Amino acid sequence: MSRVRPEQMRAYLRLYLVIGSVNCRMDPVQVAEEALAGGVSVLQYREKGRGALTGGDKRRLGSELQAVCKGYGVPFIVNDDLELALELGADGIHIGQQDERADRVRSRIGGLMLGVSAHTVEEARLAVEQGADYLGVGPIHPTQSKEDALEAQGPSIIGDIRAAGIDVPLVGIGGITLTNAGAVLEAGADGIAVISALTGADDIRGTAANFRRLGP
Repeated sequence: MSRVRPEQMRAYLRLYLVIGSVNCRMDPVQVAEEALAGGVSVLQYREKGRGALTGGDKRRLGSELQAVCKGYGVPFIVNDDLELALELGADGIHIGQQDERADRVRSRIGGLMLGVSAHTVEEARLAVEQGADYLGVGPIHPTQSKEDALEAQGPSIIGDIRAAGIDVPLVGIGGITLTNAGAVLEAGADGIAVISALTGADDIRGTAANFRRLGP
């Protein structure tokens, strides 16, 4: 399987939803349905945090979310669980700086999509060298969605990465809302990743549509 083309990856990243059972006020599958109907272009299954599902329950939810993604023709990515990603036949996997090395993951997944979290120019450069198809950069703003989130850096970190000549597809994440998303895109991101801005919205579909209107 050949790797995703950068231009296709940029299109996928326009509106990136990170979702897990602990992030949702209602059924995560229903949240995903509404978000995808509103324009989410890629979905990452991230089942972490206090009260997160494990074992068969985690796999079942992943399979249900994957089915929703297939119905909309949207990539399904698994966060930091290589065995689950391979078992489900996911479209890709996303790893953080504390997870397995990107080059080792790349060697196991072949041409599947590989996303890597980066917080500095150095981390971004190494991730690209080790085979990342895209970078998740942040946290841009303070966030309550990750218990172990690092200090927020603002959109300037995206500008720093671009200024360093790193042109890999890139999505900004962390505390992004409709109010501040524009600055993230203007700094050089190809898209924005959100958790609570969609999973906690009263009108998930409408909010997703409003996010999509901010992009190209």
